[in-house]
Amino acid sequence: MVAHAHLSDADLDRLFRALADTTRRDIVARLLAKGAEPASVSTIAARYEMSFAAVQKHVAVLEEAGLVTKQPKGRERIVRGNPERLAQARALLARLEGLWRARFSQLDAVLAEPRTPKEKS
Repeated sequence: MVAHAHLSDADLDRLFRALADTTRRDIVARLLAKGAEPASVSTIAARYEMSFAAVQKHVAVLEEAGLVTKQPKGRERIVRGNPERLAQARALLARLEGLWRARFSQLDAVLAEPRTPKEKS
């Protein structure tokens, strides 16, 4: 696949690999929810029944994929969602959906054409 929406194949792989995990999708959804505030990694970790280190690893995967940013604030690391990266993924999926819809429309047109019976030999 060629780069889409300024994303390389490696970027796309990281993005969709990051979104493939339920916990990571939940973290992104919480950070990007309407009215949501940025949160420290420890605040995020308190929401899940897993170790702080496990949540920290999930956040690192999201950060590597560009879905969140992490900035130091004193002793804490503040995590913010990146809606632009999610918009890039959405745009790519919309383009792919359009491509497949066009292909199905072409297939529908071919299947709708009247067929002539084959001659017997």
